[in-house]
Amino acid sequence: MRNPAVTMLSRTIFSEEHAAFRDAARKFFEREVVPHHRAWEKAGVAPKSVWLKAGEQGLLCVNMPEEYGGLGADRLTSAVLIEEQAKLGLSGPGFSTHSDIVAPYILHYGTEAQKQRWLPKMASGKLIGAIVLTEPSAGSDLKAIRTTAIREGDHLVLNGQKTFITNGQCADLLLVAAKPNTAGRSKEITLLVVEASLPGVSRGQNFEKIGMKAQDTCELYFDNVKVPLNCVLGEEGKGFPMLGHELAWERLQIAIGAVATSAAALEWTSAYTKERKAFGTPVSEFQNTRFKLAEVKTEIEIAQVFVDRCLAECNAETLDPAVAAMAKYWCTELMGRVLDTCLQLHGGYGYMWEYPIARAYADARVHRIYGGSNEIMRELIARTL
Repeated sequence: MRNPAVTMLSRTIFSEEHAAFRDAARKFFEREVVPHHRAWEKAGVAPKSVWLKAGEQGLLCVNMPEEYGGLGADRLTSAVLIEEQAKLGLSGPGFSTHSDIVAPYILHYGTEAQKQRWLPKMASGKLIGAIVLTEPSAGSDLKAIRTTAIREGDHLVLNGQKTFITNGQCADLLLVAAKPNTAGRSKEITLLVVEASLPGVSRGQNFEKIGMKAQDTCELYFDNVKVPLNCVLGEEGKGFPMLGHELAWERLQIAIGAVATSAAALEWTSAYTKERKAFGTPVSEFQNTRFKLAEVKTEIEIAQVFVDRCLAECNAETLDPAVAAMAKYWCTELMGRVLDTCLQLHGGYGYMWEYPIARAYADARVHRIYGGSNEIMRELIARTL
């Protein structure tokens, strides 16, 4: 649902090429995802066929160099994809986790053989990636993870349990964080790429979540999984700095989606309040409605300017991790306020799942939790004071 009457300030960070890519991405989502999304929400997972279609259209791993099957595009191109999926209220498939979290680890820290082995198939959609960090007793605190990957001869033996894994049901490649020993809290973490078909890898049932229902999320179990040494990213025990370096981009992605969702909610609500009448008058003509939407529009504009600044810095590889934490924290908190206001202006219909504002409201809540909770974001920001 789009309402051209809602005009926002022009954005200067995107080129004509980005605009053309945006148009192609929007058409893909409208054609291949929107008609099926409700069914995927009920199923709790999107089929692998849509991943292959996205790969055929060049919409996966767009930042990867052409020699690995990507477009060699910048991160602004990734932002376009995130925005267009968010504007249509699509909680799945988990393309950004695959393309903009898992694939960059392999590109930045993998050997040439590892890149050639996995990235082209990820770009085509033949292999789906998941990042496997969180455990039942370790979320934002990665030093507390208990999963181990201990060397035995020419392989590592992986044991442990992971939870809240996006793309967990459909993933073929698992980027796993594990301890290289049985010691307690430490920064020694090994990152390894585990093929989900290996003996000893198993999946729990899909979680029944409040929102993000078309995105499969589950637990993963590793029982004496023998992982070849050539599946380690970088060096054993040296994964913690890698995680810290990549988290800034991950958090900015969450902020990008939050602002895009907020903008979409404004469009839906502006259109709805023009159509809906109370006491014979369109709801949009009441001062309370106009003032509420004026507040929402203003806050979205402010957030968009900040996110675009962060995007420009990220594209230039100068984004400060603390600034990325600010963007993630502020924009997801804003999204919560915006969606609450917009749902209220829908009245009782805003509580009905058939309306996009209801689904967006449910989907939004987790954004203040994943990628590092907003409490952790505040702590990271406070350390710079």
